[in-house]
Amino acid sequence: MTPTRTLRIDRIACTGQGLCGELLPELIGLDEWGHPVIEARDVPDHLRTHARRAAASCPLLALHLDAGRT
Repeated sequence: MTPTRTLRIDRIACTGQGLCGELLPELIGLDEWGHPVIEARDVPDHLRTHARRAAASCPLLALHLDAGRT
């Protein structure tokens, strides 16, 4: 069984540029100020590549993809 990956946002670092919501709209919505709202913290296997890309693309590195439970 592959470990579960979870999304986490550093709310202090995030300035609401909205790139994560554009790159991963299946899991991240944006509020009226452009700040991310995570719809589901657990990332399904088929979205892991997109989640890694969204985390790596965050200009302030405020989005994290953490290893979770197995």
